[in-house]
Amino acid sequence: MPTIEVSHKDLCKLIGKKLTVEEMKDVISFAKGEIESVNDDLLKVDIKDSNRPDLWSSEGIAREIQGRITKNKGLPKYKVGKSKVIVKVDKKVSKVRPLTVCAVAKGLKIDEDVLSQMIQLQEKVSVTFGRNRKEVAIGAYDLHKIKPPITFTTVKPDGIKFVPLEFTEKLTPKEILERHPKGKEFGHLLKGCEEYPIFIDSAGNVLSLPPIINSDYTGKVTEKTKDLFIECSGFDFKFLMPALNVVVAALADRGAKIETVKVVYPNKIVNTPDLAPKKAIVDAEYTNKVSGLGLAARQMCQLLEQARYKTKLKGKRIHVLYPPYRQDVMHQRDVVEDALISYGYNKIEPVIPKLATIGGIDEKEIFSNVVANVMVNLGLQEVLSYALTNKENLFKKMNSKEERIAEIENPVSANWNVFRNWLLPSLMEFFSNNQHVDYPQKIFEVGDVILVDEKQETKTKDKRKLAAAISDSKVDYYDVLAVLDAFMSELNKKYKLQKGSHPSFIEGRVAKILVENKVVGIIGEVHPYVLENWKLEMPVAAFEIDLEEV
Repeated sequence: MPTIEVSHKDLCKLIGKKLTVEEMKDVISFAKGEIESVNDDLLKVDIKDSNRPDLWSSEGIAREIQGRITKNKGLPKYKVGKSKVIVKVDKKVSKVRPLTVCAVAKGLKIDEDVLSQMIQLQEKVSVTFGRNRKEVAIGAYDLHKIKPPITFTTVKPDGIKFVPLEFTEKLTPKEILERHPKGKEFGHLLKGCEEYPIFIDSAGNVLSLPPIINSDYTGKVTEKTKDLFIECSGFDFKFLMPALNVVVAALADRGAKIETVKVVYPNKIVNTPDLAPKKAIVDAEYTNKVSGLGLAARQMCQLLEQARYKTKLKGKRIHVLYPPYRQDVMHQRDVVEDALISYGYNKIEPVIPKLATIGGIDEKEIFSNVVANVMVNLGLQEVLSYALTNKENLFKKMNSKEERIAEIENPVSANWNVFRNWLLPSLMEFFSNNQHVDYPQKIFEVGDVILVDEKQETKTKDKRKLAAAISDSKVDYYDVLAVLDAFMSELNKKYKLQKGSHPSFIEGRVAKILVENKVVGIIGEVHPYVLENWKLEMPVAAFEIDLEEV
């Protein structure tokens, strides 16, 4: 979860009410936050929601608290003017970084607090919501140093020179990737590109080399800067538009006047940002069914007004408008959650169910616990990972052909947009994130995968699987086979191995696992291509089996 730093004094100023640190610790829960530490005026806040980038700044936290403890309730209103700035998108960028959305913010009074929050918000949105700048990279520039129109185009690696941010020497894009700290950190995002994306104005001044670095001339924002040009670049409007809205809403809360930018694509024209409110409908009876509170519809409206919604009651339905920086409202349950936050979770009293029931552990869970205990006794460490992942992890990094899988229709993050159909990628990701830990590393996971099944009502079915993997300087097929053999022996299961093939494993070092002449899994040495994709230096041997078939 994102952890941010905010000034206590600045936050109180934005809220419009002086609060002690103890009082702040209490009300910051309205913004799904928890104060981890206090260092003089600096508060370190852990935000407990990775789907709400609008909360990752002082401005966003203040908005949520205002609605609950001040008279400033209801839908935040943002006036949007029209700037004269035009951004022309060259068709050449379609091959490297095809999309951009932009905005202008004028009349901003930048002090140390404003500057630190602006930089922090850009970075948190780009790294967390924007998947480490792959899906969203944000740039802010001094508008007075730019001569529109601006062109979003591409250049050869040695095709232009400019001074990158915090440097004094002019460098080519290629040299920036090789020498600049940000180039070294994010250069992999442009790996394999024959030309690199670039923003440049009509005077030939470079704004930035996205998603790497701004120029030092136009891209250095200081306390003397009054007017800003802001751009977000990436691959999908569903990520870019919310990211831009989050940034400009924060600036508007600081008193900036927001203006749209005309973005001219080869086949369309887009005016951004779009700060029009979004609509949703909530059934009043449903809210009580979910919450168990038995509130009247008008009471629910009052709670939603505190959560920064505009409400209108029509019969038994509540029609709501919610802010444009919110992209996490996908179901009326999400709206009910905001009402419950306003009500206060600690005020909800538990109720003993009237229907007497006898609980028990599901047989599948009992068997899974047995499996886990066996694997622990064999010297492996259990890991737990998310069922949600992304196609790159499931297929590209595993060197395998893309299959039909269950996907999230409106994902809020590119990191978590599909359901996994096997466990081994999760173990490979674990290895990749723990290369600093001593070897050998022996891990396993007992978990569910989600498979497409048209016969089911939900068109999917859950499968419980076991995956085990060993990583060490010297590890091979026989090391992991010994684990499989011991595991099957503990379960009193006879099995056979049959020569097989799988693109994630080394040819000739992989086999199918059969129980009662039925294929239940696969075992082998992970292919070097897969190791390279996960940036692993140690070899890996692994197996995965379907526990329900076993």
